[in-house]
Amino acid sequence: MTERKNNPGKFPGGNLGNRPGGNNKPKFNSYWIIGIILLAMIGIQFLSSGGGLKEIDSNRFFQILKNGDIEKIVIVNKENVEIYIKPDRLSDPAYEDVKSQKSNTVLGQSVPQYVFNIISQDVFVGDLNRVMNELPPEDRPSMTTATRRNYLGEIMLWVLPFLLILGIWIYMLRRMGGGGGAGGSSIFSVGKSKAQIFDKDTNVKVDFHDVAGLEEAKVEIREIVEFLKNPKKYTELGGKIPKGALLVGPPGTGKTLLAKAVAGEANVPFFSMSGSDFVEMFVGVGASRVRDLFKQAKEKAPCIVFIDEIDAVGRARGRNPNFGSNDERENTLNQLLTEMDGFSSNSGVIILAATNRADVLDKALLRAGRFDRQIHVELPDLNERRAIFEVHMKPIKIDKTVDVEFLAKQTPGFSGADIANVCNESALIAARKDKKMVGRQDFLDAVDRIIGGLEKKNKIIKKEEKRTIAWHEAGHATVSWLLEHANPLVKVTIIPRGRALGAAWYLPEERQITTTEQMLDEMCATLGGRASEDVTFQKISTGALNDLERVTKQAYAMISFFGMSDKIGNRSYYDSSGQQDFAFNKPYSEKTAETIDEEVKSLIDVQYERAKSILGKNKDGLKKLAEILLEKEVIFSDDLEKIFGKRPWTSEEPLPVRPETPAKAKTRKAPAIQKEKTEVKKAAKKEKPVT
Repeated sequence: MTERKNNPGKFPGGNLGNRPGGNNKPKFNSYWIIGIILLAMIGIQFLSSGGGLKEIDSNRFFQILKNGDIEKIVIVNKENVEIYIKPDRLSDPAYEDVKSQKSNTVLGQSVPQYVFNIISQDVFVGDLNRVMNELPPEDRPSMTTATRRNYLGEIMLWVLPFLLILGIWIYMLRRMGGGGGAGGSSIFSVGKSKAQIFDKDTNVKVDFHDVAGLEEAKVEIREIVEFLKNPKKYTELGGKIPKGALLVGPPGTGKTLLAKAVAGEANVPFFSMSGSDFVEMFVGVGASRVRDLFKQAKEKAPCIVFIDEIDAVGRARGRNPNFGSNDERENTLNQLLTEMDGFSSNSGVIILAATNRADVLDKALLRAGRFDRQIHVELPDLNERRAIFEVHMKPIKIDKTVDVEFLAKQTPGFSGADIANVCNESALIAARKDKKMVGRQDFLDAVDRIIGGLEKKNKIIKKEEKRTIAWHEAGHATVSWLLEHANPLVKVTIIPRGRALGAAWYLPEERQITTTEQMLDEMCATLGGRASEDVTFQKISTGALNDLERVTKQAYAMISFFGMSDKIGNRSYYDSSGQQDFAFNKPYSEKTAETIDEEVKSLIDVQYERAKSILGKNKDGLKKLAEILLEKEVIFSDDLEKIFGKRPWTSEEPLPVRPETPAKAKTRKAPAIQKEKTEVKKAAKKEKPVT
């Protein structure tokens, strides 16, 4: 709605001015003047060339001449003969073809009625004199000659080609300068800023109430807004307004949404643009746009400038692989650094920026005085996911079976954008099934759809391949169920999804640090699929490609990043600054590289043998689980609990089970509730005082 209100030209169906209540005045266009001038030139040319005269032949002329109806004859340029009929004879029926002429005078001058061409003036004059000698004197018309030059036609003959070339040139310049900026679309405004301005006349619908979670980030952002609204509160204590704030976090966590909320909350002008808007194919354009942006911001101070994806222009200098050539990004960054905290003052201009690549930004950009504070916008935790679900579920018709707390637990590691996608996908799934309300199972299907992709139930799979897939997924489920630190299983399916032939869903524990034992258990569970194929069929397949990729990366991270190896020791070769991206050599010697490779191979081999050992000891349970999976194609955590028993280290919170109707769920919970009530009554009797 905001876009339609602020940009009438984008309203579907035409301009807003053509709608009731809109502005019906047409917009002025310079092309109108050009069109009017051309039409006027064509009209003058048409009139000057005798447009509107009836053309006749010489026989008709001499017949009219013999009748004595001609008043005057004018020979023009020795080519054309103009014939003027006597006014009192125009009413004669012989002149029906010129009766449409209401008057024989225009602007006080007589107008000819007929015209015809001649080949030679001398021959025509001779024939004319011979006929006129036969006429009585009163019927003889006057004869004159005239030389007329079409100056306009001659001018247009020379001017039109130049006008055509000029028009094509202007058109090409406008096309080249289409992204020239707010000042226009010509090549001369290419250095103008392309920032979109939101001020008091612009209605921004987003505020802090629409941003769920991110409470710590909102505190710092809200402080900037309050500083602009009430600066005396801070300046009386000697404080200075912060120069800038950098929003840092993974994609989809709400950085741009937070900036939109600032635009909605602040009563000051808000300039919004992307970092890529500074970069252009022309040299010096980026620096020019930075200067123009800050010039506009100073004129409207106090104000806020928001630069989204600032890493497009703020990448560290000297790290772009241009090998000494002129780099437009570096020039733009230098100008941005100068404008943010240079010799000239920018009081009242606050810079907000967002990026998910803070490690590649230039250090001069991050120092105090430019971006005074870095606000980390991380992936939401359980409580924040619950709040985000509540925001995005408002426009959706929700069934009573939907539990927001349950959905928040089902989506660990999801960003705000992912949760918004889950809500939208659930509504689409419910509509696809012709439902009137969106239910709990629709949300679970949406989560599966986003994680694994769309189900491909019609994909042709051989029985032997399907059996291999079932044993592979059963191996994952078995090993993860029997290991303490492995992630709890939610469900396993052998229905193809996306590019995967089978998939297993786990509910990872939300933790800030990970121990060596936890990483080894996860690695062992990941190798359970390949180990199951080896133990059962004594052969392996290519189905473990993704598992091996994850295990290899995890093993190299343990050895070379986290220092979890006795041979390598407490050393880390991780570069948080990202400077190794453009390095030609490794930060360690060839001997150390060989040691790392040996340690990684040893680590993976040990966990693979461990997975085979676990599956060998529980071969019967593995077989039962694979057979159930072949039969039902989908198994849940309660199926594993029936086969292997309950996990002794399971958390108090129950894992999600297979979908069931509300009536069954109520029946299943009733005994537990009744037992709890009985225990409460017994405890109350014991505590009853004795009289």
